[in-house]
Amino acid sequence: MADISKPPGLLEMTDLTRSYTLPRESLFKPQRAVQALRGVSLNIQAGRSMGIVGESGSGKSTLARLAMALERPDSGTVRFEGRDLNALSASDLRVARRDFQMIFQDPYGSLDPRLTVWRTVTEPLSATERLTQAQQRERAATALESVGLRADMLDLYPHQFSGGQRQRIAIARAIVTQPKLIVADEAVSALDVSVQAQVLNLMADLRDQQGVTFLFISHDLAVVSHLCADVAVMKDGLIVEQGPVRQVLSEPKHQYTQTLLESVPDLSTGEFALR
Repeated sequence: MADISKPPGLLEMTDLTRSYTLPRESLFKPQRAVQALRGVSLNIQAGRSMGIVGESGSGKSTLARLAMALERPDSGTVRFEGRDLNALSASDLRVARRDFQMIFQDPYGSLDPRLTVWRTVTEPLSATERLTQAQQRERAATALESVGLRADMLDLYPHQFSGGQRQRIAIARAIVTQPKLIVADEAVSALDVSVQAQVLNLMADLRDQQGVTFLFISHDLAVVSHLCADVAVMKDGLIVEQGPVRQVLSEPKHQYTQTLLESVPDLSTGEFALR
């Protein structure tokens, strides 16, 4: 059930369930279904980034897609600033997306190779603003500079960038609408450790300087501990433990959380060159 002890949040997910039908293995066997989410509730407060951790198959990415209204839950509600996202019309949802954006895992697959950087970065603006090409380029240049890239890169294509630079472009695309929430689904897991540190520090800057709240999906507690105020641990479609990051890391109550902690580097020294 939802945590009624907290005030209404920026993003409230209440009693979410979601199942998927698996491909038929045989003509003579019925199709099987997997329960990805089994009654998940989260209340994310503005200004308090939330980390979601768990192994592959725990339901993290399904939760991210439901949070972004990319899929509908079988039951339960997703509310952003009090509005039920799944009750909005398609046009109203496109406008609402100005305030919440997503960064995907694959920095190579998430960018259209046919689009220049400025067209990629300004894609989210098309649903909410009518801008001239000059205005779009200006907005793209500002977004690029805020993620540490140069404005003279506007007319380049994705293949001309490294993986870390591509993920910065993806972040620039996510922040161009000045969103209140960014859902980051394993956004650094495909990057080298040194590049992970750079991207995580960039996200921390966006959090601190622009007030962006993150819903940060990861399998790595060490990464989450540097970016998020709160954490929820998922296993088999359920949240088995949640609370402030420091509390969960120092006094894990669930055996699964303890197992995750044993598999990561010493958090006191850190594997990442993070500020």
